[in-house]
Amino acid sequence: MHSTTILLIEVGALLFALGMLGRLGRRIGLSPIPLYLLAGLAFGHGGLLPLQASEEFIEIGAEIGVILLLVMLGLEYSATELVGNLRSAAPAGLIDALFNALPGAGFALLLGWGWEAALVLAGITWVSSSGVIAKVLGDLGRLGNRETPVILSVLVIEDLAMAFYLPLVTAVLAGVGLIGGAKALAVAVLTVVAVLVVAIRYGHAISSFVSVKDAEALLLSVLGLTLFVAGVAAELKVSAAVGAFLVGIALSGQVAHSAVQMLSPLRDLFAAVFFVFFGLSTDPAAMPGVLLPALGLAVLTMLTKVLTGVLAARRAGIALPGQIRTGLALMPRGEFSIVIAGLAVASGVEPELAPVATAYVLITVVSGPLLARLPDYAWFKTLVRRRMALRHPAGPLPATD
Repeated sequence: MHSTTILLIEVGALLFALGMLGRLGRRIGLSPIPLYLLAGLAFGHGGLLPLQASEEFIEIGAEIGVILLLVMLGLEYSATELVGNLRSAAPAGLIDALFNALPGAGFALLLGWGWEAALVLAGITWVSSSGVIAKVLGDLGRLGNRETPVILSVLVIEDLAMAFYLPLVTAVLAGVGLIGGAKALAVAVLTVVAVLVVAIRYGHAISSFVSVKDAEALLLSVLGLTLFVAGVAAELKVSAAVGAFLVGIALSGQVAHSAVQMLSPLRDLFAAVFFVFFGLSTDPAAMPGVLLPALGLAVLTMLTKVLTGVLAARRAGIALPGQIRTGLALMPRGEFSIVIAGLAVASGVEPELAPVATAYVLITVVSGPLLARLPDYAWFKTLVRRRMALRHPAGPLPATD
């Protein structure tokens, strides 16, 4: 059979299977990300039905998936909103980084993986999944809650921090050392600052070059610009993902709104391919041996995320129920953790890192949305009221948000 025919059969069957898995996930109230990862494990080397002709196609699709994930995140925020959130949520962002990056780094050093792997695992345990959390908040009807702006502020800080973190990790994994990493970080800082300044002052002018009246022209222009800038950024060692993120920030107004609607189906398609590709890169036989360490790391960093959310919400004047909802909502890790782990896998820094990251993301992305529902149960509300009564025995209870 011709190789192109085999490629079409494999890609078609894979996409159909992913569609069924996504439908299954929605019916049981679960993010499709863990199902896509499991599909990758099943179709990878050592899996149940290894793919043969479509690996290169899936690898290219996975790269596009990362770029689309990041440009869509950038489109959600204007440059002005990013700067404002950076000022107001900086203390919470610092707490978030310390509480959640350090356990990952310490875990890697404890296993004797070296400082490069420690830097990678710190990022994997640090960043929550914006996509999963946004979906959970929508599903639970909490988008209008008082604590939701606090959650979004933490996520924005993490997304912006990735614009500095990813170039540093990319340079370090490329073998250029700390000096090269410092240079890459300096270039990233200058680039991000320059883009923010240009976006704030000239964002509307940039967006005016793209017509929202012609849907086809809008799609081709934004997608072409994103891929071009991502490629240039990768050539400059800034990271293709960061370049895509900055394109999203630079676009504003009706152009950004229309681009989100046009690119969302493409993002969903290629993001699914990306998660599958990461699963393909992981040997299923290595998973059982790292399951317990990954579980221990997941439990520890889910607790630190809860503590991060509680402290951030308390600082914003949110009552105890809202503080708990904030902490529980922040637990899932997802797309960024897989992006970071993918960089490490490509560089060959530590063979066990891929299965640990896969197991870790699976645990947090499955249990996180389920645990986020706890504050809605009557017995949990009763426990919280009792806790609040112990705090305020002599007077009326404060508002419960």
